[in-house]
Amino acid sequence: MLNLELNEGQLLLRESVARFVEREYNFERHRASVAEDEGFSRSLWKEFAELGWLGVGLESEFGGARDVALVMEGLGRGLVVEPFLPSIVMAAKAIAIAGGGDEGAEIIARVTAGDHLLSFAFTEPRSRYHVDHVTTRATRSGSKWILNGRKSLVLNGDTADSLVVTARTSGNVRERNGLSLFLVDGDGDGVSRRAYPTNDSRRAADIDFNDAPARLLGVYGEAHDVVSEVVDRAAAAVCAESLGLMSRLNDLTVDYSKTREQFGQPIGRFQVLQHRMVDMFVALEESRSMTTVYMGDVDATDATERQRAVSAMKVQCDKAGRLVGQEAVQLHGGIAMTQDYEAGHHFKRLSVIHRQFGDIDWHLDRFASL
Repeated sequence: MLNLELNEGQLLLRESVARFVEREYNFERHRASVAEDEGFSRSLWKEFAELGWLGVGLESEFGGARDVALVMEGLGRGLVVEPFLPSIVMAAKAIAIAGGGDEGAEIIARVTAGDHLLSFAFTEPRSRYHVDHVTTRATRSGSKWILNGRKSLVLNGDTADSLVVTARTSGNVRERNGLSLFLVDGDGDGVSRRAYPTNDSRRAADIDFNDAPARLLGVYGEAHDVVSEVVDRAAAAVCAESLGLMSRLNDLTVDYSKTREQFGQPIGRFQVLQHRMVDMFVALEESRSMTTVYMGDVDATDATERQRAVSAMKVQCDKAGRLVGQEAVQLHGGIAMTQDYEAGHHFKRLSVIHRQFGDIDWHLDRFASL
């Protein structure tokens, strides 16, 4: 029988994140983090480490997808921009799955302590959602490895101390075999990073590797399954994040409907608007139910089971996110389109999530093919 109840540790974890976001990470704190030189707060990141969040998904006690989802939902509600997704959910998890030996274990220890930032460089120009579309090449130079190629839209790639990079050690573009994972120093020789803001107030970078020294992670030529699993876990994580975003949008919209007056009364008294807010609530709860049921399958050893679960969640959460975001903006009116009001920023993040790690059409096609 499927157990959907949270254990005591998970309840405490969820409460910890929710309490911190409510007390410490309001919209003004979000804007202050975005305004930092690196696009997020290093001091807050260190505080996340002290709270134990940076070990979630990596350590045995909180190593599952459901644990990650609890953190991501809370971070989504607060519109938190600190790089939990690229550094912990993706790059550190890739090292943990691939097996980086003593060096990998040491790096993960530094990451969970908040002393080292990682980023996962796997997307390339024209790769779209195909993890095996890799043109970056790794070649041997004596006893060392050298990387040449370009990665695009690397989340927080400009601030990472180290990069986990996919490169082809054999085969051609979109071949499953011949992919390997490498660890590269972010400021190392042959690494050129061009940073830019994304539409959701995050940061990304295009990264060129020109004879950049690298260290092999895991098994030579067998990284495809590792990368595929990491991207699926990231897709599941942003589904959980979207629950927090939608929850906050629903609350903002209901509160606004109680104070905004038209024709001498609050707009929340108009039945047609009540129906639209009910639709927003139902969309959120349908998505929550879907993620609650299927999040456990993200940890399945069978890749097909994991992929079906992730695609089902992603389709539902993306559809719901679009509905909730559009309705929230329309029910708020012009104020929702301003930079100084919170609602529009949540909608922007939901819109970016819609395109991250596979959009609705891509996941529908994958679900059908499985």
